[in-house]
Order: sequence, then C-alpha cells, then structure tokens
Amino acid sequence: MTAFEGFFEFYVFFPEGLKLLLPVILLFLINFFGVYVASYFFRTFRVITLKKEEQDQLNPLMLANEALPIIKQGLNVETAGKIAEIIQRISDMEAVAITDREKVLAYVGVGCERHKIGDPIRTFATKEAIRTGELKIIDHSLKYICSVKDCDCPLQAAVVVPLKIRGQVVGTIKLYQTKKGEMPAQTVKLAMGIAQILNLQMEIAELDRQAQMVTKAQLEALQAKINPHFLFNTLNTIIMFNRTNPELARKLLIHLAKFFRQTLKKQGMFGTLKEELDYVNTYLVLEKARFRQKLRIIRDIDRELLNYQFPVLTLQPLVENAVKHGITPKESQGTVLIRIKRDGEKINVEIKDDGVGISPSMVGRVLEPGFGSGNGVGMSNVHERLLSLYGREAGLKIESKLGVGTTVSFSIPALKVEEEGERENEN
Repeated sequence: MTAFEGFFEFYVFFPEGLKLLLPVILLFLINFFGVYVASYFFRTFRVITLKKEEQDQLNPLMLANEALPIIKQGLNVETAGKIAEIIQRISDMEAVAITDREKVLAYVGVGCERHKIGDPIRTFATKEAIRTGELKIIDHSLKYICSVKDCDCPLQAAVVVPLKIRGQVVGTIKLYQTKKGEMPAQTVKLAMGIAQILNLQMEIAELDRQAQMVTKAQLEALQAKINPHFLFNTLNTIIMFNRTNPELARKLLIHLAKFFRQTLKKQGMFGTLKEELDYVNTYLVLEKARFRQKLRIIRDIDRELLNYQFPVLTLQPLVENAVKHGITPKESQGTVLIRIKRDGEKINVEIKDDGVGISPSMVGRVLEPGFGSGNGVGMSNVHERLLSLYGREAGLKIESKLGVGTTVSFSIPALKVEEEGERENEN
C-alpha cells in the first residue's frame, strides 16, 4: 500500500468540516515552505555575493599587509619575486609580472620561456606604460607588439599598470590571462588597487630610507665630535704627567696609541660592551694615575653581556662626567660605580658617583647641548645618540642631590653580537 492510499483511507474518517479545511491547510503549507525555501536560497546567494565583493575589497588589503615588510627592502629581483607570488595568489590570475623601467624583475605563472627574469623589457605596450605613466589594457596578444618573434606565447589579454614614487614611474605591474578579449572590469580595478597599494608602500619605504640616512648622518656627526673630545682630554692628562713623571707619561701614551689603532679599525655606530669597557678602562688608567687614592672605581658588570651590542663611546663620557664634575671638586675620596645588568630583553646601565651633586635648578639643563663645562660634547651627545638609535624613551635619566652624588642611567635592547667562530660554524 502506498503512502497516498494510506492517507486516503485515513482521510475518509475525517469530520466533514476538517475535510473542507484540509486542502486550504495543505495549500498554505506548500506556499509557506515554498517562500521559506526561496528566501533561504536568496539569502544564501546574497551572502555569497557579498563575500565575493568583500573578498575583492580585501585582496589589496591582504597585499598591503604581506608586502610592506618586503617592499621596505626596495624594489629588486628578490622582493619583486615575493610580491608577484602574493599578487598571483590573491588575484588568481594566470600570470603576474613586475618590471622596473628597464628589465623584468619578476614573473610567475604560465608564459613564454624566452621572457626571463633580468631580461630587458620586450613589449611596446609595457614601454609605453612606462613612458606615458598611463594604464594599458590589452585584449589580444598582437597588441603587445613584442620584439621576440616565432614564440608560442599563451598570454593573450593583459592589464599593465605603472608603479610610481612621488609621480615618477619606477616600473610596472602586469596581470595576464590566457584567453582573448577585454579584461574584466573587476580585474582592471584590482590591478589599479594593487598598484596604488604598492605605490604607497614604496613611498613609505623611500621616506623611511631617507629618514635613516638623515639619522645616520646625524649620528656620524655626533660621533665625530666625541672622538676628538676623548682624545684631547686624554692627551692633556698625559702632557701633565710628561713634566712630573715622564716614564709614566710614555707608558700611557703607548697605551693610548694602541687603543686608538684598534678604534680606527672599527666602523659603524655599534661595537660590543667589551670594546666599550676598553674605552672606559683606558680613560680610568689615565685618571687613576692622576688622582691616585682619591678616585675609587667599583665595577658591577654582568660578564655574560660582554659580547652584546653597545653604542660606541657611550659609557666613557658618562664616567668622565662623574669623575670631572662629581669627584674632582670633592675634597675627600670619591667613588664611581659602573653597574651594567640584564633585565629581561633590556640592558640596564647605571653610572653613579658620591660626588658634589647637581643643584635641582641645573639637573634639567645638563642634557642641553653646550650647557656647562664639557657637557655640550659629552652628556648631551650621548643623550642625543641614544634617542636617535632607540627612540624617545631611551635617553639618559639623571638623579642628583647636592652633597650626596649623581646617578645617570639608561636602557638599551639586549642584542648579542655573533663571534667570528659562531659565524664560521653557521657557514
């Protein structure tokens, strides 16, 4: 017995009123579920459509997020290759190419084997986009006007968008498809959006590069000041001993000459903590010879930090300031504490003396360039270099009290410098 026959036998026993209403009820249910199903499919289609539109909007944002760390390194074969791979993945195009003004920097996807990375630009369309700075849309392979003849190139349609930095064309990005015909409007919009993102990021990278060059020039100028400052102060001390103790002056001069020979071999803004302590020790050898028992030095240094990165000529000016302005004016013996410890991802540095101290009205001015005797080249110089290297929070912190002493401190990132042996083992 079928389900329909069973329902009919059951229907015979229905009351007459219900028999009349049942067709109406069935018609209502059919209409209700029909509308529900139609509504369901409409909502689903609308969600799918919205997702597609959202995806089209997200593609350039995905590129921006992934490409910025790459493009900061400049537009070259390596970075262009990575960016082209990202663009092909998010655009789902058959091929993607990136050029500078002269040659192909990157190519991913299907294409002609006779067009290789590093080769000169072959197509007239790309050269025209570079010359005019205008977008080019190609719907047939013949319109590329390619100088490579007798090749079996599968590429047909393309959109070529110039890449610009401050209005100057620096290259192109090209999206290809293998079928003839006009490029879809959505693909053209995507190509333009990608180009705009890359243009913006290249401009940011260029501004960042120029800012780094300015910072480097400022640091070099500051360092050029601090080296003679250290040398002249040291030579003055040796000249003084040349009259009273010529043999000691001779030994100190030999020590200083050896020290500066090592210094001249080193380039850049950074050395190691060990090298920086050598600067300090050279200075203290000279000062101890001068002050003898009046000057006491305490070192509390984490030896594990000796091979960590340290800004050149940062400690010595601070120690010199403690000796010259803290201990020298003091009638009795004075102590300078040099404390360098690690605190998580930071190296904390503290130079403390029990000298004459600084008046409250003067503490705030100590770091001003040119203020006070010697401070214009020493303390302010170190302060400015720390700010340039590590940011606004990395400058010198000064605490002082008259008759009690002064503490100068700062913190830098804990970055270990690889030793030669470690680099050779890795290689």
